[in-house]
Amino acid sequence: MTLLETAEAAARIGGEVLREWADKFTAREKSPANLVTEADFASEKAIFEFIHARFPDHRFLGEEGLSRDEGNSPFRWIIDPLDGTSNYVHRFPYYAVSIGVEQEGVLVAGAVYDPSRDEMFSAAAGKGATVNGQPMRVSSQQDLSAALCMASLPVKTTRDDPAVQRFLRVLEAAQHVQRTGSAALNLASVAAGRVEAFWSTNLKPWDMAAGVLLVREAGGRVTRTGGGTFLVDEADLLASNGTPLHDELVDLLSC
Repeated sequence: MTLLETAEAAARIGGEVLREWADKFTAREKSPANLVTEADFASEKAIFEFIHARFPDHRFLGEEGLSRDEGNSPFRWIIDPLDGTSNYVHRFPYYAVSIGVEQEGVLVAGAVYDPSRDEMFSAAAGKGATVNGQPMRVSSQQDLSAALCMASLPVKTTRDDPAVQRFLRVLEAAQHVQRTGSAALNLASVAAGRVEAFWSTNLKPWDMAAGVLLVREAGGRVTRTGGGTFLVDEADLLASNGTPLHDELVDLLSC
């Protein structure tokens, strides 16, 4: 299996685990308003075992304590077995499995699977992006006032938080801004042309890796919120359709 085929298959396996656990999981608080479930760990275990059996020398980084960085392999799998945990706990159908692959620090394959809608968003470097096997492209909207944007805010925050102030500035300029709870699906939505932009300054690598490649391969643009070079290990992301509204957002988010 290729890296992309493996990522897609593993994401479906993780999604099936989430479906099986949906009506029987127990939840405990990891931090305020940030619930983690037994389903999360079960999904990660199934994903890891599937990939590791095929690429035993590869390195791994995952949300739920998965960290295998020994060895000299140029490949690193970046895994979120359940992105949108709070949504999942509350039966809100907006969560996903996200699996990205790096080769020597460069994202080369990624899959984001939405179990609720059975949608597989995937991409390989230089080969474009697809949803359920069909090519997808970012939207062509250039006017920020007609754009739908998405944002991730800190889990527990106050009205004075700079992230909230940035949200409000964009809310005044864009047609609408959503806070949905799944960065992976937000990025997939940008790639699919369903929304124009998504930003955050509080994400982890596993939230972003696969989705960033989706956006790039669908013709979009990914930078830091201030316009600089995006780095997957740093919590600073602005992804858009790549039209002039990207620079408008940079200005608003840099204030």
